[in-house]
Amino acid sequence: MQINGGIRFCEPGMRSSIRAMHVQSEILGMINENVEGFDKVGFQRREPVVSTMTEFIGVHGLSTTIDDQVGRIMVSNNPLDIAMATKGYFQIQTPNGVKLTRDGRFKLDKAGNLLSLEDFPVLSDAGLPITLPVVPDNIDKVVVDVKGKVSVYDKNTNQLADAGYLGIVDANGMAVINPEVKQGYNEYSNVTIQNEFLAVKPVVRNFEANRQIFLIESSNLQKVISQLGSAS
Repeated sequence: MQINGGIRFCEPGMRSSIRAMHVQSEILGMINENVEGFDKVGFQRREPVVSTMTEFIGVHGLSTTIDDQVGRIMVSNNPLDIAMATKGYFQIQTPNGVKLTRDGRFKLDKAGNLLSLEDFPVLSDAGLPITLPVVPDNIDKVVVDVKGKVSVYDKNTNQLADAGYLGIVDANGMAVINPEVKQGYNEYSNVTIQNEFLAVKPVVRNFEANRQIFLIESSNLQKVISQLGSAS
């Protein structure tokens, strides 16, 4: 018995051009998303990753990675605005599970629970919602140190009462030892507009090149169809 093996591939030009334009459109969408997120607190830049098989399998070979570099940290003067000068994420308890975010714009409810802007509980390093032992009459009495320890001034004892540490972890869920927390600051996106505009140019050129190839192939196909029609 003889077994013949091998790989034979013949790719029509029009199909290849359409697939390439689809990939370039998806990349342009990612760049546009980065530009739109420039002024968003906690937004992290998305970067397209093109595999070696993308030219054959199209957008199925395209993936996204997150740029986890620290963004622009700016003063907010709100004691419940928290930023980190290092890589890491706050943990928020949502109905769909724990969410990791760089958006540290928090607030307090009437019971002293520390919440996200979406009213989800902020978790401690123990995985439990953070609740202040004393409900302050002013948010200026809430203190968060560089390691993420949350405290509140108790006017009855004239001392700070601890509520626990913010549950700050890396992308793999491991605790960040020294998060360098900054109270009264917001972290805006790590997107650089100039770099995004520069990244657009080669993508647009590739799209236009594949578009021209598609138009040429389409024109040739129309001529062949026309000639076959006249010959019959």
